[in-house]
Amino acid sequence: MKAETTEKENQSGGFSVLPFEERHIPEAARIEKLCFSDPWSPGALEYLCRRDTVFAVACEDRDSGRLAAYGGMEYAAGEGHIINVATHPSFRRLGCARSVLFSLIGFCRERGIGYLDLEVRKSNAPAISLYSGAGFVPVAVRKRYYRFPSEDAVIMSLNIVTNEE
Repeated sequence: MKAETTEKENQSGGFSVLPFEERHIPEAARIEKLCFSDPWSPGALEYLCRRDTVFAVACEDRDSGRLAAYGGMEYAAGEGHIINVATHPSFRRLGCARSVLFSLIGFCRERGIGYLDLEVRKSNAPAISLYSGAGFVPVAVRKRYYRFPSEDAVIMSLNIVTNEE
């Protein structure tokens, strides 16, 4: 089920959060290379806009139209798993990743998805802080989950109060 999220729902400063579309893939691939040691390919990023069980959003700078951040999650059977959140280095600390994250959480609330989890590099203190600030808590560690370099992942989860309760 594709999202009907509109731009009006998530406006933060000079940014708009809207559904991730194929037009975002080339810039998302560039952001991947800037942010991750093992980046997703453009083909892998197509996954974010071609699957019925994936919800993904793009955060665009309203002045330039540039992709500032994006994120996506898979969902099924009342549970969600965040598969990617990335922010272009030029747009960090401006609330873009937070807007993306809260859009994903909002989608869960709207759809009755009561549980959301993710993995994050153990050394990624800014991301862990972002997720903790949104209510995620560490629940486990996956040893050597990441490569280039090899590193443990912290699994974080969020129990969501939904509209169905």
